[in-house]
Amino acid sequence: MSSSHLIHSIGSSSCVNVSKPFTKGSLRKIQTLLKPLLTSDTGRSLVNSRKRNAAVLIPLCNFHNVPGILFEVRGKSMRTHSGEVSFPGGRVDENDPSFVAAALREVEEELGVHSSRVELLGELGPPEGNLTQSMTVWPFVGFLYPRPGKDAFDDLADDDPLPSISVAAIMDEISEDEVHNIFHLPLAALTSPTRLRSSMFRGQRPYWAVDVSDVQAQWSNDATYADRLFPLPLRAEGVADDSEVGAGKYGKLEIWGLTGWYLSLFMQTLRMCQ
Repeated sequence: MSSSHLIHSIGSSSCVNVSKPFTKGSLRKIQTLLKPLLTSDTGRSLVNSRKRNAAVLIPLCNFHNVPGILFEVRGKSMRTHSGEVSFPGGRVDENDPSFVAAALREVEEELGVHSSRVELLGELGPPEGNLTQSMTVWPFVGFLYPRPGKDAFDDLADDDPLPSISVAAIMDEISEDEVHNIFHLPLAALTSPTRLRSSMFRGQRPYWAVDVSDVQAQWSNDATYADRLFPLPLRAEGVADDSEVGAGKYGKLEIWGLTGWYLSLFMQTLRMCQ
């Protein structure tokens, strides 16, 4: 394999401890590595002012004191990317005061998580276009709290674990037309070679596609959650790797395509990979 196709390697100098819950201190470290949030979108260098815009949130969270990211599996009735793993988010509407406000609105619409439960940390970038290049997708990063009123946790010390969310409680609030399922993926899983498949984003840039086929089964002790699961349509073998269509390759459910690319960027930002 030529050097231009070599995937970046798993790093050992991550700026966060993937085995310890998120704390105020670790969130501050992450915040320093991200692009600061703009006070106005007029300051953005739009790739194409005639393109539509979309915004997504990379929702960090603790679950049972395990640090990770909350992902969605899109509803089967969705016109595009049905059954695929994604971050919460969607198109920026004319009534949205900002791109990040659009991301927060979509988080509430899709997951039932109000913006008062989200601590915004910054922006990831550069933004990429969607598969048809009709829309620019802006990624933001935030931390999810289990209930409104983030100020209620001000008394926690910098190294105290931040509170954990309840995945089952969020599942009870999801928009079932848009979201089939949600799952928490531990940060440690992103450093497990058995989950990672080297891939090429749009056929040009290396990144990790992440196998999460088994993750949905981990909630089997929660009948309310498990009863809502059903088999998802997966991609057949032999289809171009950069097509970004379907739930994954080789019969697997994967985080890939644009979501996988942004996840890899986040991993690089945290120095979880090189």
